[in-house]
Amino acid sequence: MKMVPLGEVAHLGSGGTPRRSEPSYFGGSIPWLSIADLNDSYVDHANESLTDAGLKNSSAKIVPAGTLFIAMYGSIGKLGIASRELCTSQAIAFAIPDQSKIDTRYLYHFLLSQRSQLEYKGRGGTQKNISQGDLKKWPVPLPLLDEQRRIAAILDKADAIRQKRHQAIAHLDTLARASFLDMFATVQDTAVVEDLAAAGSRPIRTGPFGSQLLHEEFTPEGVPVLGIDNVVENKFMWKKERYISESKFQQLEKYEVFPGDVLITIMGTTGRCAVVPAGIPRSINTKHICAITPDREKILPEFLQAALLHHPGTRRFLKDNTRGAIMAGLNMGIIKKTPLPVASMSGQRTFVKRAKKIDTIKAQLLNGPETDLFESLQSRAFRGEL
Repeated sequence: MKMVPLGEVAHLGSGGTPRRSEPSYFGGSIPWLSIADLNDSYVDHANESLTDAGLKNSSAKIVPAGTLFIAMYGSIGKLGIASRELCTSQAIAFAIPDQSKIDTRYLYHFLLSQRSQLEYKGRGGTQKNISQGDLKKWPVPLPLLDEQRRIAAILDKADAIRQKRHQAIAHLDTLARASFLDMFATVQDTAVVEDLAAAGSRPIRTGPFGSQLLHEEFTPEGVPVLGIDNVVENKFMWKKERYISESKFQQLEKYEVFPGDVLITIMGTTGRCAVVPAGIPRSINTKHICAITPDREKILPEFLQAALLHHPGTRRFLKDNTRGAIMAGLNMGIIKKTPLPVASMSGQRTFVKRAKKIDTIKAQLLNGPETDLFESLQSRAFRGEL
């Protein structure tokens, strides 16, 4: 099958970020996508928006409906398709397909099939990224347009089944949030994170900075190093493997994470969090994550995670204190002072019991056969076997 660079069949570019110190640049009518808004489907709104002045005073660009979006930082390869005019941050590349050469849905499905390869291409220490140059050179199989449309139609049908399962999972996520809000949204008493953390010298800690851990010090095996990708889906997941040697771990031992710690992302895709599961091997976290060891006589890890994700006052505080002109960021001082609802241990246990039942149902959906079918069709399609 003929292969061509992506840059030959689509116009590529990226967005920009206005100065966050200028409030008149934000809150307008122009949807402004961040990576968190991408959903591997059509997108028509964003969590943030720009004014005309914000657009004018940044490198953000309005792109038309049908434009493909590709995350270049952190969640590399996460996709979206514009269903209306939108603009993006510079962490997202856009690709406007040349309709005379390539079908939009075909290109979307191809890029979706390339996510693991795009992630592998990522460069950098703890916040991996790819460049527009990488994307422009990315080889794309290019059959005739009619064949592209046939392949896209088959994959669309399989994807629709997969998306329905994802929608069911999303409804379960909504149910977990609703359960938390029903029980705790109106709680008046609050305490800050540092007052609910365990005793000890470092119950709240970020990972090693600068020369403490260089990219060339990562090893093929050894002690795992946890990054944003392990947390970004709001549950702990093993993703790209990063390790340090035993001797390096001895130097960085104070950054060790433990089962029951709550990890929260503080750079890029901020505010995502996960509970470290039991049985995790000895690991450390990177500088892009803050680890919190809770005092379990005051707060359960699962309740702490849910409060960070769902409580209105907590979320407002984190949003209001997110800083950075180019890449959004929090810091350990902000995390320490983040307010949380104070709830009885019996109330916390009731919520955690409900949340675990929801997680069990989600796990059953996630392990269904639909994903294997879709991935099999993807693989065959772009090998010319479909």
